Amino acid sequence: MKKVISVLALTSILAAGSAMASGYRIPEQSVDSTAKAGANIASSTRADAAYYNPANMSWMADSWNTQLDATYIHLTSISYEDSRSALFDGESETENFLVPTAFMVSPSLGGARIGLAVVAPYGLSKQWKDRYPRAAAEEFSLTTIEVNPTVSYSFAKMVSVAAGARMLYADATVKSDAAGLGKPLSREMEGDTVEWGWNAAVSVKPIDKLNVSATYRSKIDMEFEDKAKLNLLGKKVTLDADVSLPAPAVFALSVAYDVLPNLNIELTWDRTFWSEYEDLDFNFSPAIPGNPFEPAIVKNWDDADGFRIGLTYGVTKTLDLMAGFGYDQNPVPDENIQFELPDSDAWLYSLGAQYKINDKMDIGVAMLYDYKESRKVNVTRAESIYPKGEFTDAAAILVSVGLNYRF
Repeated sequence: MKKVISVLALTSILAAGSAMASGYRIPEQSVDSTAKAGANIASSTRADAAYYNPANMSWMADSWNTQLDATYIHLTSISYEDSRSALFDGESETENFLVPTAFMVSPSLGGARIGLAVVAPYGLSKQWKDRYPRAAAEEFSLTTIEVNPTVSYSFAKMVSVAAGARMLYADATVKSDAAGLGKPLSREMEGDTVEWGWNAAVSVKPIDKLNVSATYRSKIDMEFEDKAKLNLLGKKVTLDADVSLPAPAVFALSVAYDVLPNLNIELTWDRTFWSEYEDLDFNFSPAIPGNPFEPAIVKNWDDADGFRIGLTYGVTKTLDLMAGFGYDQNPVPDENIQFELPDSDAWLYSLGAQYKINDKMDIGVAMLYDYKESRKVNVTRAESIYPKGEFTDAAAILVSVGLNYRF
């Protein structure tokens, strides 16, 4: 596939989901996960366990379990008020997306289970049309697809382990235009890449009511060697470019307990190892003196923790109600924040339900509200396009619907 990548295009791969979880992650990939604010690891019981905790596949019904979900995501407009001049103020565009996902778990195969998940764990978009933020981030968009096959195996009916491979496809588009600031500097790029990683999980059930689980997703290095089309103060050039970027590792620890026969509570902590994201260091060939995109862009992000609680209440034998609450730290230091990711700490609130139509089919619906705190920044950098002011009104609304089928 044709690839046209530049500095900001690749930046968007690690910074486009500016109104979601920590950094650019999208933890909510299914109805149950949306309904429980991402607390769907130790308590996962449907086919989406193939993604969230494949070790739990060992304890599912001995049949083919399949699941199709779709999540509508609405990103609100982010307001930026500059502390230097109202001429630099701006509002990002609202964004709307529909993200389909799919999951499958096989029957027992000699004690082992095979799972498959097709998800979209990273990305989304950020667009600015006002002249100052537009000069840095007119459009940043990212589409990702992850295909994750897994295998689980249980021991002594109390312990289950699982592992799998991750194939990540990422496609990015970027546009930036500094004409509004009197500078003929513009960029318009597209690009894609395919990279590989792995994941592992373990679940322990010392008693029937209790599940203690841990999951790990490896770091994935995204390696790009592409073309960059740049307008450098009126000089249009096409250059070879290469760069390596990390998609950081994620570790999660989760405990689920049946406090009543029909009430399950899950507590989950996860850490995203964003400290692996130190800088963006691009190499262009041939080198052009004064190329403003050549110097490494300092990131130095911090590891970020997320805390989540999920409740599942069986109202009847056919109806489950769910609710969730969560808190996500943001990984971006004040001194390195930029317009493509004006991230801040987030509070998550969610509700959902699953209805059993018959022995083979369930349908589900869920909604989540992701509220981002306001954030004041005063970036002191030599580069001109950096925020000095306050970001407000960032939020996201997710609505998920799904169908579960067993045969």
